[in-house]
Amino acid sequence: MVQGSGFMVHRFKDGSTFRLLLGLFCALTQCLSLNVASRRRPSRRRIFSHSGGLLHRCSFSFLSVKVNSLTLSSFMAEGNSQLNNLVEENGTSELPSHAEGAAELSPPSKKEGDDSKDVSKKKKKKSKSKKKKELIQQTDPPSISVLDLFPSGDFPEGEIQQYKDDNLWRTTSEEKRELERLQKPLYNSVRRAAEVHRQVRRYIKGILKPGMLMTDLCETLENTVRKLISEDGLQAGIAFPTGCSLNWVAAHWTPNSGDKTILQYDDVMKLDFGTHIDGHIIDCAFTVAFNPMFNPLLEASREATNIGIKEAGIDVRLCDVGAAIQEVIESYEVEINGKVYQVKSIRNLNGHSIGRYQIHAGKSVPIVKGGEQTKMEEGEFYAIETFASTGKGYVREDLECSHYMKNFDVGHIPLRLPRAKQLLATINKNFSTLAFCRRYLDRLGETKYLMALKNLCDAGIVQPYPPLCDVKGSYVSQFEHTILLRPTCKEVISKGDDY
Repeated sequence: MVQGSGFMVHRFKDGSTFRLLLGLFCALTQCLSLNVASRRRPSRRRIFSHSGGLLHRCSFSFLSVKVNSLTLSSFMAEGNSQLNNLVEENGTSELPSHAEGAAELSPPSKKEGDDSKDVSKKKKKKSKSKKKKELIQQTDPPSISVLDLFPSGDFPEGEIQQYKDDNLWRTTSEEKRELERLQKPLYNSVRRAAEVHRQVRRYIKGILKPGMLMTDLCETLENTVRKLISEDGLQAGIAFPTGCSLNWVAAHWTPNSGDKTILQYDDVMKLDFGTHIDGHIIDCAFTVAFNPMFNPLLEASREATNIGIKEAGIDVRLCDVGAAIQEVIESYEVEINGKVYQVKSIRNLNGHSIGRYQIHAGKSVPIVKGGEQTKMEEGEFYAIETFASTGKGYVREDLECSHYMKNFDVGHIPLRLPRAKQLLATINKNFSTLAFCRRYLDRLGETKYLMALKNLCDAGIVQPYPPLCDVKGSYVSQFEHTILLRPTCKEVISKGDDY
């Protein structure tokens, strides 16, 4: 096959036949290009070889035009010259035999440049469509709000667990499904808060290392939360101070301004922080230990939390959840520096129900057997948290206080100190009944407020929450998730790939 004069041509042994056909084809294509008014509807014609074989089966639309013999002769001459050129280029006057195939006449092909232009146009269209479909990716360190990462406004749901036994019918109940559809805005709010928690803790786990100043750690975490949640006063933000309690300190410790505590290799740190949207709180915690000898201690509280979540459900008694948790925790032992310790549940620490702008909504979830006979109810939020200790399994208040929270049901109480009134106004505006710490007041520009803060505590308006500690020298681990008892199923809202 050779290419020339804009045609792909199979050469024939019968050159005269080929010349005739080529000239005729040139004439026909030239007729098509003439701008002549049509007098009749186009007719269909087919061209065949005289040898009986099919030369080229194609259709042409002919216009009714007059083509004189001189014009046809010129077209024939043009065909002869094209064929002679082909023969001269190949250096022979003999054409291949008919066995090579029938002559095929094709319309002029596109130039290579035209093909490349078409391909480039298609690529551009594809690249534009891909750009439109591409989702925004989170930066490192995280700085993009989850609202931008999920432009549809629908956030990932947590882990779904089905109810058991007498509540199994809820899974397929149309009535219960309709109740859930009505609650979709609420569910989406807590899922947004949970997605922020997941992304922040993933980032923090990646940068944690011995030698970090605890104040820097907390401020990095909190500033990341503020960015990702699009902090907006009481509508979206941090739910309570970042707890980073070390070793025998089980809960409620965060550094005050000026604290120089440094994270050590042999520390066991409980990282407990919260997020909220419109007062709907995610309370979630995990434990970090660089030294692998503490792994059994961490595993005790992690597994106990998972068991507590599994046991929880509508109409389940809180004491039954506590019994299941204690059984898991106290099945563990841990060897620390050559000494074996029996792991214990901390009997005076509990999980709790969560309300809107209320971190402790009234119900407690024990982590030991006995206790409350109260049942869990449909629609409730719970923080299922467990504490495993190598100490006595009992905590007391100790160390300098950093956590404070305005009492949820407090009414109007007259205050004499103007500074206390001013501080209360700041608390109401920025925290309402959400917990806060001294660093948060410092960040708002408050100074010399300790006396006024004490006055608010003494008046019963604000409640202090000092650190809770087991015996010195012991180690405590903690894991926690927020769950929602939906009408049809149980959703572990804060669940992630990490725990």
